[in-house]
Order: sequence, then structure tokens, then C-alpha cells
Amino acid sequence: MRAQRLVMPVTGAESWTVLDGDLVTVAAAERFLAHLAAIERSPNTVRAYAHSLALWFEWLALRERGWEVAEVEDVSEFVRWLRAPADNVIVLDISASRRAESTVNRHLAAVFGFYDFHARAGVELAESLVAWRRVPRGSYKPFLHHVTAGRPIPTRPVKLKAPRRLPGALTVVEVTTILAACCRLRDRFLFALLAETGMRIGQALGLRHADFVSRRCEVTIVPRADNANGARAKTRTSVTLPVSVPLVRLYSSYMHTEFGDLDSDYVFVNLWAPPVGRPLHYQSVAKLVARLRTTTGIAFSPHLLRHTRATELIRAGVPIEIVSRMLTHRSVTTTSETYLHLSVEDVRAELVRVGVWDPIEEQRR
Repeated sequence: MRAQRLVMPVTGAESWTVLDGDLVTVAAAERFLAHLAAIERSPNTVRAYAHSLALWFEWLALRERGWEVAEVEDVSEFVRWLRAPADNVIVLDISASRRAESTVNRHLAAVFGFYDFHARAGVELAESLVAWRRVPRGSYKPFLHHVTAGRPIPTRPVKLKAPRRLPGALTVVEVTTILAACCRLRDRFLFALLAETGMRIGQALGLRHADFVSRRCEVTIVPRADNANGARAKTRTSVTLPVSVPLVRLYSSYMHTEFGDLDSDYVFVNLWAPPVGRPLHYQSVAKLVARLRTTTGIAFSPHLLRHTRATELIRAGVPIEIVSRMLTHRSVTTTSETYLHLSVEDVRAELVRVGVWDPIEEQRR
């Protein structure tokens, strides 16, 4: 089994499907993935679900079991198979597992989403694999119960407990070193933009010149589904962010010195490798990051610059709702759950700042 990328012949839109060993489309998986594409789920989400379902159908084929009759015990064995370093190995130490808990949970989310979709479509399935729902009063009802009895909270019959991984952050010196190591203005402007605004790399690669308004010192993140480089903003509405005067000057220098007379709406484009003038792709940024990591010795990624900016703002006392807006999160809860991981020193500094704790007086005691 394998996941296969598809390009629609008329629209050019990207989608994914699952092929069996004879390169024949797995119809049940195709229906679900086509549904995700139709409701405009991110191509990255559809791709991830396709890979997960390819693994699930591969496991079912090994057990010679039809997907319609699979039960929770099959999912449990699937989890063990995903975690095993090899087919003939039993995992005793979870640190030696082939896939992390969070990765396994992503695969399970795809599997249960797949079964939930087919159950809604009227396919008779093993009841244990249909996502059951917990209603507010505490009793359990089958998943279709919510059609007539209010909207319940979805649960999953199988899920691994994954350790929470706190986002890292770079120091000011490390960010400065990365920017100084950029030999070209385009690259320096790209990473300076990420470091100052906390933008996602997809948001930056999708920028048009009209989105960057120098005279007002602001940049607008606009969600677009037709970016030629496949860049995605991961936000449903446009968000305008302030930028500093030095960043505006860097943008102007880049435009006059390197971009020149190129006929392109995109801010970040190929300048030294063909096709010149085409919007920069994720792969090009990945290669650039790899070179900078080698040059500076700093292990970083574009997303780490985002984490760094968010951590800086929170430690500086910026209200969480402002940080959430800058990061284009859909809710403040997402921001607080991700970034409120302050150390003891952070807590102590905040207590001193608001005047409820005096370190000198504490020492006298």
C-alpha cells in the first residue's frame, strides 16, 4: 500500500489517494480523502491522512482482514505494529520504538476519522470502531445519537498518552548570528521577517508585494489557495501585523539591490537558480536552512524562529491575546497551551515586575 499524490486535470489542485499492491485505488480510502479535499481541508492534512490510511490498509492486508469488520483489537495490534522497530521485534522499552506516541496518535486520528466518515455515509461497521460520543450528562450514546440529542464531545477508543513537548527558543545572540550568516538580502529579509513577526514559513512564502505596506510599517497575511509555490497561510481571515522601520528598510534594500525589475507579485522568488522569478518553494528554504545550520552550528528551523518570537513577547509581558493575534491562532487557548511554559526565573521576574515579590526583602528574611 502507498499514498499517491494527484493533480486535478482542470483546476490543477493537489490531492492524495491510496493505491494497493497492484496500483489500484483503494475505493474506501479514496472516498474519504476526496471528501476531505471537497471540504477544503489543507493538502498537507489530506496527504498525512493518505499516508496513515496506507499504513492501516497495509496492516489489514497482512492480517487478511476486511476494513469493514475491523475491531478495537485490530487497532491495538496496529499500534503495536507501528511502534515495533521491526516486524519480528517486541517493544519492551518505549524509547526504542520506531514511531513516537504523537506520531501514532496522528495515524489513529486518520483511521477513526475514516471510520466516522463511512459510518455517517451509512456503511455498516464494527460498532467498536465507530467513534462514540460522551453527552454532557455523563452517559454514553452511539455517535449518531447527536443527530437528535444535541452536539456531543467526540472520543476515541484507542489513544496513546504522549509526553508534552515544550517549544524551544533561540537566544538573541543566536538569532543575530543566523541573520549575519545570510550572504544575500533576500535570505536575511526572510529570516528577519520570521524572527520579528512570528510568521509561519508558508505565510511568508505566500506574501505579495501588495501585502507589504512600507509607508504604514505593516504587513498583511492573506490566505490564498492558489499560491504557485503551494504556500499556505493556515488562517481563514487576513491578519495585519506591525513591522519595524529597520525591517522596512531591509525590504527596500532587497527590492532595489536584488529583486530589481523582475515581473513577479511574490516577495520571495528565485533569483540565482532557474526558473528565475518564480516564487520560492519550501524545499528551497529547507536547503537554505541546512546551509546556515552548517555555517553557524545552530540547530534551528523557520518554525523555531516563530517559537522564539512568541516566547520573547510572553516574557516581556505582552498580553496573551496580542501574542495570539500575531501568531494568527484561532483562539487564545491555543496560544496559552502552547507557550505558557515559563521557567522559575520567568515566574520570579514577573512577580517582581508586578510588585508582589521583593527578592531583596526575601533575602533579609
